[in-house]
Amino acid sequence: MTNSSDLLERDHNYIWHPYSSMTVNHATFPVKSAHGVRIKLTDGRELIDGMSSWWSAIHGYNHPVLNQAISNQLKDMAHIMFGGLTHQPAVDLAELLVKITPKSLTSVFFVDSGSVAVEVAMKMAIQYWYAKKQPKKQKMLTIRHGYHGDTFGAMSVSDPENGMHSLFSNTLTAQFFADAPLCRFEQPCSEADILSLQSQLEDNHQQIAAVIMEPIVQGAGGMRFYSPDYLKQVRKLCHQYNVLLILDEIATGFGRTGQLFACEHAEIEPDILCLGKAITGGYMTLAATLCNDTIAQTISNGEPGLFMHGPTFMANPLACSVALASLDLLLNSPWQDRIKRIEHHLTQGLDHCRQYSTVKDVRILGAIGVVELHHPVNMQKIQPQFVEAGIWVRPFNNLIYLMPPYIISIEDLNFLTTSVSTIISNIED
Repeated sequence: MTNSSDLLERDHNYIWHPYSSMTVNHATFPVKSAHGVRIKLTDGRELIDGMSSWWSAIHGYNHPVLNQAISNQLKDMAHIMFGGLTHQPAVDLAELLVKITPKSLTSVFFVDSGSVAVEVAMKMAIQYWYAKKQPKKQKMLTIRHGYHGDTFGAMSVSDPENGMHSLFSNTLTAQFFADAPLCRFEQPCSEADILSLQSQLEDNHQQIAAVIMEPIVQGAGGMRFYSPDYLKQVRKLCHQYNVLLILDEIATGFGRTGQLFACEHAEIEPDILCLGKAITGGYMTLAATLCNDTIAQTISNGEPGLFMHGPTFMANPLACSVALASLDLLLNSPWQDRIKRIEHHLTQGLDHCRQYSTVKDVRILGAIGVVELHHPVNMQKIQPQFVEAGIWVRPFNNLIYLMPPYIISIEDLNFLTTSVSTIISNIED
């Protein structure tokens, strides 16, 4: 068996990791296996997972039900093209998604990643207005501090200044941006909160195909939580100004905020919905873009009479099968109680971080716990500290956050929060 040092050397020689440099030897930790909420490194250390593998592994790792779903599907086929062909896992999954998402969403377009789900949603909106003989409606309106993915369309609607994509600003399509609301989750939406977006719609609605935003929780753009009342106001304004509403629930979908979908906090329905991440329980890459019947019929009956997109691995049978098993596990579990329990213990464990001079804010919603610092963390220094403490936490910028698997025990959750709090207490101003 290859030893850890040899594996790391080969990794450094050939692999470009996400958001990393090929000339700087970033702290990287070889994994041997993962089971439940524990990640086992090749050197024998075990880490309690606080990230759900970028928010996707909601049932933990190596789950026997999900393993069996993959095994069963392999006996028939691992993949088949979706052009002109179909299969039962895709049909069953589409039916289930239509059943559990807002009732107006009736058509499912499968893709292979969250970023592509956003690209598809934007293309749907533009093609919808083209079919309605309004080809000038090509632009998107969004709020600042958002994050929608790393492909070019998705980057164009992510935060233009503080996001990860500012160096591409001269290449990206120019979109419209409104100020992000300041009203927190538990607060009402004031007139001042909605004014910026309302003004953009009033001035530019003839060019705007859709408003696109992450409902309630802005993820990698800042982990900000805003008022459901704001989302209600956005829905009303989209109706008023004849603009579609796209909701990106790639990070928030499937229970993470305490509702099955975050838009349920506001009791509103989008015209287009993007899903991903947790859809397969973290097993395989799969995403979906859902739309209402009006959009599907308008595009299908307009010029050129079909929707212009088609990923090679669209509706991969393995991914659809494991997604069905994952959603069955979720829907037939006491997931609401689990999320409430996680929220309670995240609050208990992280709230006292407010006392540290380095901490700007602490935010908890559902199974999301965020500690915002005044200054960005030193990743090369802090990442090994988390590993040494026996936990896997991956901060970004000035945010140290937890999104644990839903199955995590109280003991493991308390260990996570205690370890995070201890490490934060030792960060110098």
